[in-house]
Amino acid sequence: MAFDFKKEFKEYYLPPCKSEIVNVPPANFIAVRGSGNPNDGDGDYKHALNILYAVAYTLKMSYKTDYKINVFYEYVVPPLEGFWWQDGVVGVDYSNKSTFNWISVLRLPDFITSKDFDWAVSTATKKKKLDCSRAEFITINEGLCVQIMHIGTYDQEPESVKLMDDFIAIAGYSNDLSATRLHHEIYLSDPRKTSLEKLKTVIRHPVKMR
Repeated sequence: MAFDFKKEFKEYYLPPCKSEIVNVPPANFIAVRGSGNPNDGDGDYKHALNILYAVAYTLKMSYKTDYKINVFYEYVVPPLEGFWWQDGVVGVDYSNKSTFNWISVLRLPDFITSKDFDWAVSTATKKKKLDCSRAEFITINEGLCVQIMHIGTYDQEPESVKLMDDFIAIAGYSNDLSATRLHHEIYLSDPRKTSLEKLKTVIRHPVKMR
């Protein structure tokens, strides 16, 4: 059976609908950076996702090619994730999406190296006829965070963020959002197939002890 990150790491992908503290270990990702409103039909965000999935599925299906990745095992491509920020804004201003900066990412299995990643970028660019040169191989070490499962529309996320803020205030933590520690979302639902009020999104914020 293919390795599934959501099942193997439930503490990071399937938190409860109440705030909790979690210590997230380092992990490797495919990443594409950009800016602008993610809802723009033909905007930069959509283009970034095309690149991410082109590289991700090239790696996932590599075992069917002449390129062999060391200690490869079959796996399910993990959920889409995003790190978000706006210049001069603490947290997220959902009313002004055109000012978003973002890093969209897909997690990679530990056995995939930067060499494997470079092969996938080159191969995807040729086979998909899509310039994938914006894709990066990055390691993210989130560390100590507060997280919650948000159910509902993206515009309703401030309600869940307030629950997290209230929780950490009582638990002896404070937010540690910065230029390097960002608002993080993990998208467990496909908005094309799920009604908006049932969308599941993990929201995660970096914290520190007070």
